[in-house]
Amino acid sequence: QVLLAESGGGLVQAGMSLRLSCAVSGTIFSSTAMGWYRQAPGETRRELVASIGTVGNTDYSDSVKGRFTISRDNGKNTVYLQMNSLKPEDTALYYCKTGNYYGGNYYPSLGSWGQGTQVTVSS
Repeated sequence: QVLLAESGGGLVQAGMSLRLSCAVSGTIFSSTAMGWYRQAPGETRRELVASIGTVGNTDYSDSVKGRFTISRDNGKNTVYLQMNSLKPEDTALYYCKTGNYYGGNYYPSLGSWGQGTQVTVSS
């Protein structure tokens, strides 16, 4: 069973930075692509904001491109999301998810999600 433990969220002012971490267990981490999603208040849909493949290839949504950076440490089975120049519209519950790349696109794996970590950005 894959377990995902997100951490690093908090309450910050606009323009500040946060780094989220996600510890992964129950899978061969180095062979797994990873994605960071967020779910804004009042929304039922989770938005994919960043993904990273097994060879370090990365993709970002237009809403965070140039501000967020995804990275991974295979020795620690951990994926990170460095978030700079935060905006109030970045306020959301952030989740990580295992997945795969097919045809250059990231797809999440089936299975449960972690608890997420809350990011709140005040104006």
